[in-house]
Amino acid sequence: MLRARKGIAAVQQGPEHITPITPDAPIAIPTHGGRAKCLQRLVRLDLPVPRTVALSFDAVRCIADGEVPDMASLLDPFGELPVLCVRPSSEDPDWGGPGAVLNIGMNDARFVDLSDRIGKPAAATLYMRFVQAYAVHVARADPDMFDDLDDDPVKAVGQALVAYEEEVEEEFPQDAKVQLLGVLRSMARAWQGTTARLLRQAKGAPADAGLGLVVQEMALGLGEGECGSGVMQLVDSVTGDRRCTGRYLSQSQGREALKASKEALFLQKDPRGPSLEELAPEAFARLKQCTKLMREKLREEMQAEFTIENGEVYLLDGVRVSRNARAAVAIAVALAEEGIITREEALMRIEPRALNELLHRQIDPEVKRDVLARGIAASPGAAAGKIVFSAEDAQAAESRGEAAILVRRETSPEDIRGMHAAAGVLTERGGITSHAAVIGRGIGKPCVVGASAITFQIKRKRLVFPDGRSLMAGDQITIDGTSGEVLAGEPRLLEAARDETFKTLMSWADEVRDIEVRANADTQADAELALTFKAQGIGLCRTEHMFVEPSRLVAMREMIFADTSEDRASALEVLLPMQRADFIDLFRIMSGMPVCIRLFDPPLHEYLPADREGIRELADALDLPVADVTERVESLGEYNPMLGMRGVRLGIAVPEIYEMQARAIFEATVAASKEGDPVVPEIMIPLVSAMREVELVRENVDNVADAVRRETGRDFTYRLGVMVETPRAALRAAEIAPHVAFLSFGTNDLTQMTYGLSRDDAGRFMSHYVKQGVFPEDPFHVLDVDGVGELLEIGARRGREVAPDLTLSICGEHGGNPESIAFCRTAGFDYVSCSPFRVPVARLAAAQLAVKDKIG
Repeated sequence: MLRARKGIAAVQQGPEHITPITPDAPIAIPTHGGRAKCLQRLVRLDLPVPRTVALSFDAVRCIADGEVPDMASLLDPFGELPVLCVRPSSEDPDWGGPGAVLNIGMNDARFVDLSDRIGKPAAATLYMRFVQAYAVHVARADPDMFDDLDDDPVKAVGQALVAYEEEVEEEFPQDAKVQLLGVLRSMARAWQGTTARLLRQAKGAPADAGLGLVVQEMALGLGEGECGSGVMQLVDSVTGDRRCTGRYLSQSQGREALKASKEALFLQKDPRGPSLEELAPEAFARLKQCTKLMREKLREEMQAEFTIENGEVYLLDGVRVSRNARAAVAIAVALAEEGIITREEALMRIEPRALNELLHRQIDPEVKRDVLARGIAASPGAAAGKIVFSAEDAQAAESRGEAAILVRRETSPEDIRGMHAAAGVLTERGGITSHAAVIGRGIGKPCVVGASAITFQIKRKRLVFPDGRSLMAGDQITIDGTSGEVLAGEPRLLEAARDETFKTLMSWADEVRDIEVRANADTQADAELALTFKAQGIGLCRTEHMFVEPSRLVAMREMIFADTSEDRASALEVLLPMQRADFIDLFRIMSGMPVCIRLFDPPLHEYLPADREGIRELADALDLPVADVTERVESLGEYNPMLGMRGVRLGIAVPEIYEMQARAIFEATVAASKEGDPVVPEIMIPLVSAMREVELVRENVDNVADAVRRETGRDFTYRLGVMVETPRAALRAAEIAPHVAFLSFGTNDLTQMTYGLSRDDAGRFMSHYVKQGVFPEDPFHVLDVDGVGELLEIGARRGREVAPDLTLSICGEHGGNPESIAFCRTAGFDYVSCSPFRVPVARLAAAQLAVKDKIG
C-alpha cells in the first residue's frame, strides 16, 4: 500500500530531523521547506499520497558536512525492497534546487522482482535510468558513456552496469542504504555549491538559505491496466481562465506520449490519440476532484503531479501553478470572488511591478532570444521595428504604417515628436532618469538607454554590436525595456491585457489605500491616459514640453533672440494662446481634479540647434546672419547647464516667460471654470534654493492674477508651491513654507545634487557600484532613504512645523516605486505622482502598505 500511513511516529535522529510525513508531524516551511509542508497538507486532506519522509534543513546541512544519518531508520517506513525518489524542498520554490533523482533502490534483486510483475522491458528501463542518474549525479561520471546503449532495455541495463564499473572502477552499489545516502549527499552538496548559491541569491534567497529533502516511495505507473504519469491544473497559466489542462504520458501497452496544452487534450478526442478522460474516465474524475479540493483547502490554484497505476490515482506532489502577471491577477480575483481568500489577500498576492506585464506588450517568454546587447531598462515593455536614426525618419515611418525604433546617442526636447511616432527608443547614453527614460515612461513607450556596449555610428546610420554584427537603418530589431536587452529580428510579442479582472483588483486597491496617487502628464493625451489609470489629478505638468511643436519652436527661438523685454514679450504673445489652449484642455479633462503646473524649467539652449545645418535654417527663419546666430547659440552654452540658468533662475532673469505662463494658466482657469467645476490651479516654481526667489516669483504671479481678474471680471483662486530639488530648499523649508501652499519634492534632481552624480551619465558605472556594494541600489531607480530620504524628512518636518496644512508630495520618478511610496507614507506625505503607466503600480503598492499596517 503506497498511501501515507497515519500515526507513524516521527523519527528524530539527533540533529538530522528525519520525519515521516503524517497529518500531525512537526513539519514547517522554515525548517523543512515548502514541498514537505505541501505534502503534509495533502495528507491531511486524505489524498492518495505515497509514503514520504522529510529531512529538515539541519539534517541536510549535516549530510553535506559528511555526517551519516541513521539510514535504517530512514528506510524503515518504506518496508522491504522500496523504490524511492528524492526531491528538493526549499523554503521558496522559486529558489530552485537540485533535480529530483528517481528509482532509488533499483538493484539486481528488485529488477527480478519487478520483472515478474510488470515485465522485463519495463523493469529494465527503470533500472537503466537509475544507473544513469546515479552515475552522473552521485559518481560524477561522464554522461557520454551511455550514448551507445542498445535499444533493447534488457540488454541496455547490462551494458549500463558494465559502463559504470569501467568508468567508476567499482561495481554499481546494490544496497539501497548506500544508494540513498549517495543521492542525499550529492543533492545536499550541490545546494551548497558556489553556482547554486549565486543563482538562488539572484532570485532573492538569503546566502544561508536552507534546503530540505523529501524521500518518497515511487508509484511506478506501470502495470497491466491503464498506467502513466502527468500533471493537471484547473486554470490556464497564461490567461488565468478556468479550464482543465496539463499533460499525460501513458505507459500502458507502449503508448506514445500525449501532451496537453489545452483543454481538448484532456477532455476530448485528440488527433494523436485518446485523451486521459477517454483512457481512464474514473481516474480522470478522481484527479479533477483532488485538484479542486487542493484549490479550495490550500486556497491556491495548484498543479497536481500524479501517477496512475492500474487505474488507481496517486498524488506525488502539489505545486503552485506557474503563471504570468495576467494569470496571477485573474487567479487572485477569482479566488477572492469565490470567498476562498479575502480581497486583502488577493491584493497582497500580486507583485506591484508585475503589473507592467499587463500594461505593456512583452516578449513571449517561450521564444528564443537572440540578444545583441544590453543597456539600462528605462521604460518597460517590448517593441519591434525598423531602425531609424532621427525623429523625422520615425515620423515618416509612422506615416507609412511601419513600426520604427528610434536610435539616438541621447534624446532632447526636439526628439519628442519622433519618440511619440516610434514604437520604442534606444540610446547610447543616459540613465534611469535621463530625458529618453522619463519621456518613454510618460508616454508608455519601451526604452533602453545607456547601451554603451553598442557602437553608434550615427552619420553612417549603422550600429555595431559587441559580437561584431552590424545593422543599418531599416534593419529590424526588438528592444525589451523591461530587461534592457536589444534583440535581433522580431520575436513573438504578447499584447497588453488590461481586462476586467485587472480593473476589479485595482478597484479593491483604491478602497484600502490611504495615500493619493497622481500622474505626471504634459499633454492632453497624457491626461486622458492618467484618467484611464484612475489617477487622482496631475502632480506634475512640465510646460517646457509644450514648446517643441514646430510652430511654437519658432516663436520660442524668437523670444530667445530678442534683445529687449518688449521684444521678448512680443514673441511670447504668440505662445500665449497656445499655452492657454493647452491648459484649458488639461483642466477640462481632469474635471475639477488638481492640476499642478510646473513653470518653465530647462536652460534656453535646449531649444536651439547644435549643428551647422540647424543653425543655418534658424538664421533663415529669423532673417539673421549665420555668424550672429552662431554667436548667440555659443553664448547661451553652459559648462554645466543642469546647474546653470534654468528654473526659477531663468524666471527671475527673464520674468516675461513666467508672466506669460501665469497669464495662460489664469485665463484657462476662467474659461474652464465657466463650463464645469471651479478650477483651482497649482503653480509650481522649479529649482528653488532661497525664500527670496519665491517672494519675487509670487509677487509677479499675484500681479498677473490681479490683472486677469480685472480684465475678465471673474474671481478665482490658485495655489503656489515649490518643487524641492536642491538640498538647500529642503534644509530651509521652514523659511519657504509660510509663502507656499505645498512642497513637491523632485527627487530626480534632488538625488543628482545630493550625490553629485549626473543622472544622465551615472548609468555608465552605476552597475559596478551596485555589484561592489558601494550603493545597495541605483539611487535614481530606488529612493535613497538614508541620504536623500533624510532631506525629505527634514524638509517635511520643518515645513509643517511652521505651516501645519502644508501639502507634501514627491513628483520625481521615485513616485511610482513601491519602496519609495512606503517611505512617503511613513513621512506623512499626502500624495505621490508618477508617469501614467506607473500609476497602477503605485496604487497597488500603496494598498499593500495599508493592508500590512492593518494586519500588523
